[in-house]
Amino acid sequence: MHMENKTEWFQHWFDTKYYHLLYDHRNKNEAEFFMQNLIDFLQLKKGASILDLPCGKGRHAIFLNKKGFKVKGADLSTNSIASAKHFENATLQFVVHDMREPLQGKYDVIFNLFTSFGYFEKDEVNVNVLKNFKSAILNNGKIVIDFLNIDKIKANLVAKELIHKNDIDFYITRKIENEILTKDIRFTVNHQKLHFTEKVQCLTLEKMHKLSEQAKLKIQHVFGDYSLSKFEKLSSDRLILILE
Repeated sequence: MHMENKTEWFQHWFDTKYYHLLYDHRNKNEAEFFMQNLIDFLQLKKGASILDLPCGKGRHAIFLNKKGFKVKGADLSTNSIASAKHFENATLQFVVHDMREPLQGKYDVIFNLFTSFGYFEKDEVNVNVLKNFKSAILNNGKIVIDFLNIDKIKANLVAKELIHKNDIDFYITRKIENEILTKDIRFTVNHQKLHFTEKVQCLTLEKMHKLSEQAKLKIQHVFGDYSLSKFEKLSSDRLILILE
């Protein structure tokens, strides 16, 4: 599949240091707690092969590798992968990859974490991403998608927010239009005004079932938080899916 010529929002924003600064509250303990719960639930054996896509700077991949798994981390951001490559070893590899393109290798499990799905506005692109995942899992392999719970967000949308970090004021506005959740992020650094936009599709559990069916995948388990609690449509923070 050919990528579109225009640069999309995530191709630039994720490559900046400000993206990592704004989201540094996604702390290591929470991430490792989530990973350990998934390892236990999936009953992954040491030596199992895992793909973490997109992997960011590799914090999940590094933790999983220390747990005894063979891990590949992939991400569209060249800066993030350059940072992650410092941690490579015989069983930990990092590569630049766009999830819209076919994947290399076969894996016992593919992790797609922290709302890394639904960036693409066309259903067929989302289905194509799922098909790419499907073609890269081994027999009895699993795909884990960790998405936001759009039903709760719609009911509790924070339209305006100010976040102060490292002497930077991030002015954030959110809106939902045409089933797209848009977050505008504006801030000033060294007298330069910067503006980035995040966009993600409003994908409900019902919609994810439809996309999965089109990719000939089945949602086997649904959880609502990193403790892997039951999903509750109006109160769960996350929509965590295990597909096979």
